[in-house]
Amino acid sequence: MNNISIRHLRAFVEIAKLASFTRAANQLNVTQSTLTANIKQLEQQAGLTLFDRTTRQVTLTKEGQRFFPVAKRLITDFRLAIDDLQAGAEQQRGHIIVSTSPTGNSILVPELIKRYNHAHPKIDISIYETGASEIEQQVLSKFADFGIGGNHTQDAQLQYQPILQDQYGAIMTADHPLAEASSLTWKQLRGQKMLHLSQDNGIRSELESLNKQSIIHYQSSIPTIEASNPNGLGALIRKKVGIAILPALASQVLAFSGLKFVPLTTPVRARALYIVRRKDYTLSPAALNMLQILSQILQQQAGEAHQFVTYSELPQVIAGD
Repeated sequence: MNNISIRHLRAFVEIAKLASFTRAANQLNVTQSTLTANIKQLEQQAGLTLFDRTTRQVTLTKEGQRFFPVAKRLITDFRLAIDDLQAGAEQQRGHIIVSTSPTGNSILVPELIKRYNHAHPKIDISIYETGASEIEQQVLSKFADFGIGGNHTQDAQLQYQPILQDQYGAIMTADHPLAEASSLTWKQLRGQKMLHLSQDNGIRSELESLNKQSIIHYQSSIPTIEASNPNGLGALIRKKVGIAILPALASQVLAFSGLKFVPLTTPVRARALYIVRRKDYTLSPAALNMLQILSQILQQQAGEAHQFVTYSELPQVIAGD
């Protein structure tokens, strides 16, 4: 049955509808010998006779009568599938899944979805906010079309396109003794009660790596108090449980709640945010167009003044290699 094609099904249905090989051949724009060969192949593959043939008429056998509605449905499903593929290519229909970090979801994604939905109102969009390691897993498994996050594992199967860097700083309540400083060194955080993001968070992983390499110097509090996302940290900071180290953009959302961001220097370190994609995965036209719109947003933001944030130049990879 593996050799039965849509060509065989169309031949069968047209002959059944017109009760004539001659008229069916004319309708399908093929020779009668070609049509006869198609039906012979279909009957051989099925191991059944589908038509009773006489010199005057062509009628369906009982087996042919049972197969006729099934064949019509298969042809309809095939046509609809092709139509759907073409609509997807023309970006009329489709579904895009984006996996993003909390920072990406707060700073970039709302404007991205607003613009994309305006341009392509028939495309379904799903946004999943999660940590860096889960972003990578969702992209690797092809659950997500692409991700916006860190390079937690630097997986060889993934492509990381940097889009921005934002400087690390300490975030605290406005009445904290260190809040009046215009900047702080990492060593000045020693003795402070430090709050942390959870172990699977890319920011936490990077900070611990830098600390182990003695690139930065700060002492973690014991016992460790951690939260799964920046908003969770913000709630703890507002209760004066401690202070935390976050990138400028992650802290920007919390600043509206009366918290203070103080940049850290000596050395100045920044967190990088990336577009995360599979190297061997061809994005749909709809997803590629979303990346093009994201590129436009980033270019516009790069032209504005953003203290502690540097935007990257975006090469052709954003537009789809």
